[in-house]
Amino acid sequence: MNTVYHPASSRGHANHGWLNSYHSFSFASYHNPERMNFGVLRVLNDDTVAGGQGFGTHPHQNMEIISIPLSGDLEHKDSMGNSTVIKEGDVQVMSAGTGVAHSEYNKNADQEVKFLQIWIFPKEQNVEPRYDQVAISSLAKANSFYQIVSPNADDQGVWIHQNTWMHIGQADSDQKLAYELKKKGNGIYFFVLTGEAKIGDQTLGHRDALGVWDTDQLDIHLKKDTKVLAIEVPMQL
Repeated sequence: MNTVYHPASSRGHANHGWLNSYHSFSFASYHNPERMNFGVLRVLNDDTVAGGQGFGTHPHQNMEIISIPLSGDLEHKDSMGNSTVIKEGDVQVMSAGTGVAHSEYNKNADQEVKFLQIWIFPKEQNVEPRYDQVAISSLAKANSFYQIVSPNADDQGVWIHQNTWMHIGQADSDQKLAYELKKKGNGIYFFVLTGEAKIGDQTLGHRDALGVWDTDQLDIHLKKDTKVLAIEVPMQL
């Protein structure tokens, strides 16, 4: 088993006033040749957007883009004609494929919106762009991992064009959970949203991350009131 530890304090950081963003991997003006990606996981941004502010219309191509709101309301509009609002308890996916443009704004003027922006390299190029969002709050299971993203359209959560699975693990009390990787050769990137987790010999706190590969199964100890995002991805681009 191989691991890479990314403490929260080691992330790139950009504060633009309207946007306060922490980058787990190289992004925009933050460039670290040792932090370009974890397998096909290219971007994991931890974003806070001020009231009424947001990202103006901009293009994407050949990328699977997943947004997970943590608090507040994020308004989405795109060139496919979608106009929606996502909030805590939702997950959104946009397959950029041959090309799509979109904007994202904080719908509320009087409060921040916090969300994770995740980019995954697709296994197929130039697919037809698509959009989807689902409410995952009803999928949540205490003291276990529950799936929010997969490669299969018929599975729980949203689907993307990659052999990637995402789960949220949460614990109301101290729990020892097992995670079995879905596909041989995949790795998994754990990102602590709240609380404290221990994976192998590594203890992780708020916004710490651990990438693990060359293993088939992991034992994870979640402390009380902990929530962890687990992103399983192919390690070969």
